[in-house]
Amino acid sequence: MADVSGNMLKRPRPEDEDNNTQKRTRSNDGSPLPGQGAPASGKVDIEKMVAEARAKAEAVRARLQAARGGSTPSAPSPSPTPPAASPAMSKLEQMKARVAAATGRANAASQQRTVVPSPIPPPPPPFEEEDDGPAKGRGGLDVGLHPALLSDTVEFRGNKGRQSAQSKNRRTESPATSGRQDRPGLDLSGPSLEEIRNNPYFDPSLGPKATIAKPRQSRQLIFNQKGKYIQQGAALRRQAQLEAMKKRIAERARQAGIDEDLDVEKAFLVPAPPAIEWWDEGLVNGEDYSAIEDQSNLKVDTSDSIITLYVQHPVLLEPPQEKHLPEQKPMYLTPKEQAKIRRQRRMADLKEQQAKIRLGLEPAPPPKVKKSNLMRVLGEQAVKDPTAVEARVTREIAERRSTHETANEERKLTKEERREKLAKQQEKDADRGVLMSVYRIDSLANGRNRFKISKNAEQNALTGVCVMNPKFNLVIVEGGAHSINNYRKLMLNRIDWTENAGPNAVREGNREAQTAWLAAEDEQTGDLKDLSSNTCNLLWEGQVKTRGFRKWLGARICETDSQAKDVLSRSKLENFWVLAKSAKQSES
Repeated sequence: MADVSGNMLKRPRPEDEDNNTQKRTRSNDGSPLPGQGAPASGKVDIEKMVAEARAKAEAVRARLQAARGGSTPSAPSPSPTPPAASPAMSKLEQMKARVAAATGRANAASQQRTVVPSPIPPPPPPFEEEDDGPAKGRGGLDVGLHPALLSDTVEFRGNKGRQSAQSKNRRTESPATSGRQDRPGLDLSGPSLEEIRNNPYFDPSLGPKATIAKPRQSRQLIFNQKGKYIQQGAALRRQAQLEAMKKRIAERARQAGIDEDLDVEKAFLVPAPPAIEWWDEGLVNGEDYSAIEDQSNLKVDTSDSIITLYVQHPVLLEPPQEKHLPEQKPMYLTPKEQAKIRRQRRMADLKEQQAKIRLGLEPAPPPKVKKSNLMRVLGEQAVKDPTAVEARVTREIAERRSTHETANEERKLTKEERREKLAKQQEKDADRGVLMSVYRIDSLANGRNRFKISKNAEQNALTGVCVMNPKFNLVIVEGGAHSINNYRKLMLNRIDWTENAGPNAVREGNREAQTAWLAAEDEQTGDLKDLSSNTCNLLWEGQVKTRGFRKWLGARICETDSQAKDVLSRSKLENFWVLAKSAKQSES
């Protein structure tokens, strides 16, 4: 805090005080010890300092008025004697008096040192008769007292009392409120306890505590203890270090092969039975079966029991093995039985049509005239003009034939519908179970055989691959039972593997055309290769859990065994290559 001249407020020098010849020592509590010549209490000194400050302020004010107006200043009025300090004065009041005295002394010293030039009017004095109140600034920065200190001053209390009285008078004098005072006010108090008890809808179980509104209580502040979050952070770091140590130990044990021994030991350990089974936890009020000795702990007939009169039916699930069973086909009938069933069906339809005609729901059909019953149906007309009647009958016969053929054509499926129907049947067949078959072929020099292998696999919606090698060839297909059965007939019965039809037109750029051991002719002699000893054998066939291939990959040329195993290893079927190789060696 600074005064008008900009000097900081400091402790007065020892020579400025009359009673003190040197600095007073301070006690351990921070307050100055009383001097030897000073009285025991500091109340008299404060009053004296306040009186001196006020006297100096009056003198400075008179001097400034004389310099401003050139008139002789009026004799300063004697400063009012401060009231004697009561022995019951609180520490807060003593502190306020001490602050007021120090502020007044600093303002007086600054006014004495200020030099006012004649042409420029001096600033207004800090203490004037037009002062608004104790809130006016008293220091060099025009800083007023704190609002908490203003509430204790006499002027503030007096002004506040006057303002409240004036506002009350204005309210009482207004005509609008004069009429309202005559009316009784709204009773905002709740019903009494007697009225509540006399209420027929009152629930006595609530009690007076539930009916009487509780005053709202403010929540108390809860402060965290020092070091709480530091301890939590340290615990989390220790836990992380422990987990990292466990991972390192487990990794080292896995590298050393110790974990396998541990797993073997754990497999032979029999876990201890639980204190109470999970299906009995809702029926026993306790942590173990010893609570059954007390009948009150059984929750069988109680209201919160899980056993009720309602029956819970589980959802019926279809057994998974039934979808793999083949569908039962209807029994075949002899031609006589088929004709009998057709005759009975047509007779029932005819009777139904005749009933509708009798009821008038359908019109009677025209007579079905043929050349055999021409004279019986159209007797008189046939005798009069036989040529016209015969032409009419021929025309009706042609119309009936064309109508029948048109209906048959409309019932036929289109090419796209037949393809969709076949795809649905093949998918339904594969849903019952996926089968796999593996074939080993000595030579695929005949290009027609290679085409048949790939084309039939695509038509039967089979997935797999054909691996071609100079030593032997391997074909792996997978799909539904019906498709696998058709493909087996193709590979073992329909294809003649000993036939060599000669060179085929192969597209340029195809690897098969560039491979010598897949050519139909011999490179040295130029003649067709002898395929009389060529065979195709079924190595393995069975059911698998899922498909190993997403589609038919076609023919893959593999010059070496490693390339063939790489192709099959993507589906984890490289063991079939080893099986085919061993089967060839055993034959040789």
